[in-house]
Amino acid sequence: MNKQRQIRNMRIKKGIYILPNLFTTASLFMGFYSIIASVQEKFFLAAVAIILSLIFDGLDGRIARMTNTTSKFGAEYDSLADLIAFGVAPALLAYIWAMSFDGKPGWMAGFLFVACGALRLARFNIQIGLIDSKYFNGLPIPAAACVIATTVIFFDHIGIEGTLRDPFYMIMILVVILALLMVSNIKYYSFKNMNLRSRMPFKILLVAIGIFLIFYYKPEIMAFVMMVGYALSGPIWWAFKLIQKTRRKDLTNSEEPRQDNQ
Repeated sequence: MNKQRQIRNMRIKKGIYILPNLFTTASLFMGFYSIIASVQEKFFLAAVAIILSLIFDGLDGRIARMTNTTSKFGAEYDSLADLIAFGVAPALLAYIWAMSFDGKPGWMAGFLFVACGALRLARFNIQIGLIDSKYFNGLPIPAAACVIATTVIFFDHIGIEGTLRDPFYMIMILVVILALLMVSNIKYYSFKNMNLRSRMPFKILLVAIGIFLIFYYKPEIMAFVMMVGYALSGPIWWAFKLIQKTRRKDLTNSEEPRQDNQ
């Protein structure tokens, strides 16, 4: 009887949880659809597909934690799906949309984005439980992908449709910067410690309603501003910390001679 139970338990452990992996599959599907849309030069649809992939990617982990169905298989599957949806898909979108006019530098910038995204995911996987979950070490790959996606949506909104020929070098620089931010040690807030079920000041609700109304009125612009703002938040916070550290060091050095004279 004990052996039969052990065999049955082994079979159960070898299985996979369907619900969270279905959302991961949906995220992967939207990433693959984005690639197809980019090849067909349907850039707006390709960008929207990346945004939808982000939503599904956020739901799979949350559902896994809520239903207590987290697993190593799910984590590995999620990383592979993220590399396609947030690495290959946005790089191909940026290349066909704006970077294909400069030959080798364009596709090299796209490959750099994919490579740094893969390195970012690998580093994230081995750092789970070792660093504070309150912060991300480097720009998360979904955020980098959504900066590219919302940029395409923003340009479409202001009337620049189809391939982007004139300021293509600006997009190439943007892609390179995003790639380097992903593998940097700059800290980004993860929002994982936010508890929406706890009591908060009344003003927070008013601010949330205001943001929702602005986002609803101009979603194309607000999505672009929010994603670019998040990408810039890390370097800005890093610069602020560096200035604070330099000032403290200067104050310490200026106080030392006074103590010696006394």
